[in-house]
Amino acid sequence: MEERKTNLQQIDYTLLFLLFVLMCFSLLAIYSGSGQYFSSDPTLFLRRQVIFFVAGTLIMALVMVMDYDLFKNFSIPLYAIGMIALMLVSFTPLGVFRNGSTRWLNLGFAQPQPSEFVKIFVILALAHLLYKITTERREKDFKSDMIVVAKVLAVGLPPFFLILQQPDLGTALVIASIIATMLLMSGIAWRILGFLGLSAVTGIISLVWLHNNHFEIFTKIIAQHQLERIYGWLDPEGYASGYGYQLTQAIRGIGSGQLYGSGYLQGVQTQSDTIPEIHTDFIFTVIGEEFGFIGATVLLVTYFLIFYRMIIIALTCNNLYGTYLVAGVIGLLVFQVFQNIAMTIGLMPITGLALPFISYGGSSLITNMLAVGIVLNVGMRTRHYMFQTEEIAS
Repeated sequence: MEERKTNLQQIDYTLLFLLFVLMCFSLLAIYSGSGQYFSSDPTLFLRRQVIFFVAGTLIMALVMVMDYDLFKNFSIPLYAIGMIALMLVSFTPLGVFRNGSTRWLNLGFAQPQPSEFVKIFVILALAHLLYKITTERREKDFKSDMIVVAKVLAVGLPPFFLILQQPDLGTALVIASIIATMLLMSGIAWRILGFLGLSAVTGIISLVWLHNNHFEIFTKIIAQHQLERIYGWLDPEGYASGYGYQLTQAIRGIGSGQLYGSGYLQGVQTQSDTIPEIHTDFIFTVIGEEFGFIGATVLLVTYFLIFYRMIIIALTCNNLYGTYLVAGVIGLLVFQVFQNIAMTIGLMPITGLALPFISYGGSSLITNMLAVGIVLNVGMRTRHYMFQTEEIAS
């Protein structure tokens, strides 16, 4: 009984409060951005998002109740389930084709997006793998580091390629971000990390070369709608009536917000139904236009504080497994926030990634709430000692 009380006292209530702030941003923005779609019931998406938040909160609480050390027992089965679900989406009639890609699984009563949950399963699997490697490794040299990289890629690349061929470049890049973050935390040599980074850059350069010299091969790697998004990103004004329409309208909306914003429910771009998917992928436009630079800054500072709290939890955790779990969640969320906001203001190509805790959607929101539950779980079970000499399991 006393231990449970101690755990409750160690819950990071600051992190919970910051999450509540994002929930408020989300509900305000979704109500403003989605009312245009259902004039007869402008609160439809708002009510659904409230339900998603309630479900996500319950799942987050359930995750926090379990000792995170027990997650090791579920990591391999969950990873296997995730891989099977991705293959069912891609290679069976159960896959649902929508908006140019096949990402959803038709279960009859629901159509979940397995790739969202696979993000968490990859984090659990890689954290377990790296924990075992770190605790069992006797020597740290180039050969052992390469073995670590090979094992991590063996776990991370299969879901990466399955998601990429749906095609869903955005979520595939999230998986890549998780892999990169956890490799960074694994302690392997910097020269190996540099080589992996150089390989990624070489891959991008190779794609550009194929585009310019062997376009027929390039189109087998990059889907047509993805290529159109790249064209629209590189020259939004030139493709303002086509590929660059969404980005052009989003930039106009955010720019018109200026310092204080046009006022809640007063955004011209937001309320005129000129930006497709404004309540999901482009919800940052609502905040930028109606709340202005100040509102956008408050949102970014909130995200920064959330990531800061997570980094503190990762660094102070006295269990390597917990540290790896939190590192994976940080890699998951940081990339999504960066990519979503960057694509909205034209710094990155449009990939269809949701803004964590803000965009409308059940699968992504529940996945992110589950991820925060893992971080809170690690934080509340971290014991702080005046003299810490060895790893102490929670």
